[in-house]
Amino acid sequence: MRNLRLSLVRLLAAVCVIMGSFAGAAAHEVRPAYLELREEKPGEFSVLFKTPMQGDARLALAAVFSGKVEAMTPMVSRPTGDAMVQTWRMRAIDPLAGQRVLIDGLRNTMTDVLVRVEFASGDSWVERLTPGAPEAAIPGTSSRWVTAATYLKLGIEHILLGFDHLLFVLALLILTEGTWRLVKTVTAFTIAHSITLALATLGFVHVPARPVEAVIALSIAFVAVEIVHVRQGRTSLAARAPWLVAFVFGLLHGFGFAGALSEIGLPTGQIPVALLFFNIGVEIGQLLFVGAVLALVGLVRVRRLSLPTWLKLMPPYAIGAIAMFWVIERVAAF
Repeated sequence: MRNLRLSLVRLLAAVCVIMGSFAGAAAHEVRPAYLELREEKPGEFSVLFKTPMQGDARLALAAVFSGKVEAMTPMVSRPTGDAMVQTWRMRAIDPLAGQRVLIDGLRNTMTDVLVRVEFASGDSWVERLTPGAPEAAIPGTSSRWVTAATYLKLGIEHILLGFDHLLFVLALLILTEGTWRLVKTVTAFTIAHSITLALATLGFVHVPARPVEAVIALSIAFVAVEIVHVRQGRTSLAARAPWLVAFVFGLLHGFGFAGALSEIGLPTGQIPVALLFFNIGVEIGQLLFVGAVLALVGLVRVRRLSLPTWLKLMPPYAIGAIAMFWVIERVAAF
């Protein structure tokens, strides 16, 4: 396993730098938008449209319907952290079921839009629109399986595009020695963030998003420092019991996942299904990442690539530098 860890260190030196170069630019752009229409009277809908913001500007997105609709009230806009929430009421002169909804401007972004329509009959429809497919027909009904599939995919995409979470998992992989320890560490991280994700999403715990994001970045820096200590021959609690570190900081990362899920929005009446499958998606994405890293390590060992000895300190220093950049950036945004 020692050779495995050394191979892991050498291989991921470049990976850390590459991830860091993309992380800052992608951190906010990939956040999805959310459009919800709820029928309160026959043909009359309350509309909520949440779009990501970049600085003081929101993404230029607008909902356009193929049939005749008219606004019943003026649009009210209010910023909430990194998103702009717009609400208004509209009347569907043509039945909304059967119309096509288009998110104008979506093709020019890197984000997605989750669309949900709830009819007075109790039927609902959920669809995910992307820059490549910015419109869809509204059929009028949606099964729980459609909701499950939508949130499962969102969970997978969130973890695979969540560079801070992946960097933390990467640091844990470098720090952890031994297959059984690695299994316990990954499991502890999974259990911990599942707990806080559920508690925060269901409203039992409320934690400010910005401080959580800053502390998540700080947790990555902490593990990076512990890796350096191990490389220098010093032992610590983190090295002896990495699963404990994974569990404690995993609780924080769960709040981060909950913040992302709140930005996406949850379908009324199907919250348990959406929460469950979003979390399953996160776990699938995490396992895909861990599997990919270990597969690359195996490839390096087979090819017996030889790299300079000093390179083994490059991953923790790169991880720590990226993490501290995030800490400063996120604290400055308070």
